[in-house]
Amino acid sequence: MNVFTTCCRGQRLGVFAGSGVGKSVLLSMLARQSECDAVVVGLIGERGREVREFIEETLGEEGLRRAVVVVATSDEPALKRRQAAFMTLAIAEFMRDQDMEVLCLMDSVTRFAMAQREIGLAAGEPPTTKGYTPTVFTELPKLLERAGPGPVRPDGARAGPITGLFTVLVDGDDHNEPIADAVRGILDGHIVMERAIAERGRFPAINVLKSISRTMPACQEPREREIVRDARQVLSAYANMEELIRIGAYRAGSDPLVDRAIALNPALEDFLGQDKDEVSTLPESFARLEAILAGGGA
Repeated sequence: MNVFTTCCRGQRLGVFAGSGVGKSVLLSMLARQSECDAVVVGLIGERGREVREFIEETLGEEGLRRAVVVVATSDEPALKRRQAAFMTLAIAEFMRDQDMEVLCLMDSVTRFAMAQREIGLAAGEPPTTKGYTPTVFTELPKLLERAGPGPVRPDGARAGPITGLFTVLVDGDDHNEPIADAVRGILDGHIVMERAIAERGRFPAINVLKSISRTMPACQEPREREIVRDARQVLSAYANMEELIRIGAYRAGSDPLVDRAIALNPALEDFLGQDKDEVSTLPESFARLEAILAGGGA
């Protein structure tokens, strides 16, 4: 994620995944390991057991020293779940106004949309796309746009940024369902997590070819952009021929790029995997990836 979807300070990224693919674990890694002054976590519509586990085990005493957690579990009224999402951003804005660099994590925007749908239907709104009411799509930008670079003050100084990562629970693993499609158009990038990758044991289960950070070029050096471009070409070449490779129908020597992709694939797969307690800095990651692409292994 650091290398292929580098997140600039004040950026808004979406994490799109089906249930049980590992998005909550990814958020917990970010909450513990990110460099920032404060972390604001909004757990909207989550299971009560998962909330307690996140607070006591994932964040722990050390993580809670710089974190504020806003919780509205799945059994809470719809209005409370909706307001919990807005409260999360309000707390982040307060900390930003104290010149703090804030990381805002929300899990999940989809359950905020479901809460807003319940409220809209109760108020007599007509259901539209897949049962979601019109106010769902008007409230989403009002929530998500509150994260981002700090406003410029009258004296010319800029308040601290709010870097936002918002998870989207895609319905039936359909990444083009209405909420996912609407959120993708608002945010500055998206990270796609796929069940097929998780099922083969690679975590985080991020499909780097389908993930993009729109502000990434602004926070990378030219050499780093070249490394990422080269790695994407290799991964794309392997993905295009993967079925033929697995059934043994590809003949070595047919395409030099595919031959290189086959040779580098085990090392790249190992590079893309990370244990939840493993920490790796951005310079270390780029150095390791460059060594892999040069044929130096992992």
